[in-house]
Amino acid sequence: MKFCANLAFMFTEGSSILERYALAKSAGFKAVETGFPFGHTLEQVKEAKEKAGVDQVLINLKTGDVSKGELGVTAVPGKENEFKDNLHVTIDYAKAVGARKIHIMAGKLETVTPKNWETYESNLKYAAGVLKNEDLLGVIEPINQHSVPKYFLSDFGKAVDIIKKIDSSHLKLQLDVFHLQHICGDLSHNIKNLMPYVGHVQIAQVPNRNEPDTPGEINY
Repeated sequence: MKFCANLAFMFTEGSSILERYALAKSAGFKAVETGFPFGHTLEQVKEAKEKAGVDQVLINLKTGDVSKGELGVTAVPGKENEFKDNLHVTIDYAKAVGARKIHIMAGKLETVTPKNWETYESNLKYAAGVLKNEDLLGVIEPINQHSVPKYFLSDFGKAVDIIKKIDSSHLKLQLDVFHLQHICGDLSHNIKNLMPYVGHVQIAQVPNRNEPDTPGEINY
């Protein structure tokens, strides 16, 4: 097991993700994970990571303009080519920083139809094949509706069903205990049942997503 700091949420005193690599290192972390580094070139990100002397475990899929609430098009019919382009760009960044995992974000939808689920599954099948060739791991994460209203994937059971259906060792579950508690609770049994499908774990206190050792719903 390797602990890593999530630079999307931690060390926000740094004005950019590039500064956060060094801040994580100075705090004692040996590894990090990040969202997609919008606004920074591959070379800039690679240099910041290497200069800090940390490992990178995971990077999020390029998702579109996060400031506008765009969190991916994986489940959006008609945007399959955009999904594929985003995947390949993210793979380039992942390989540059040595990250072996990519969080494939699903996106936000006003209305969900069966076509969205068909598109989601089809895109994940495509991703699993590409990631197999690159020897990388894709992970999907259910996100609770309190934190991100209208996020497409907010059901752990459906996430596991898709992982089982695609049946690839290059597609697994990202288990964020923060979201698990919000969505369904019963942590001890759910973690045990989900672990066979898990490729990455995240933790934070509930309900405010702060440090695990602060007061909240979960006794870490």
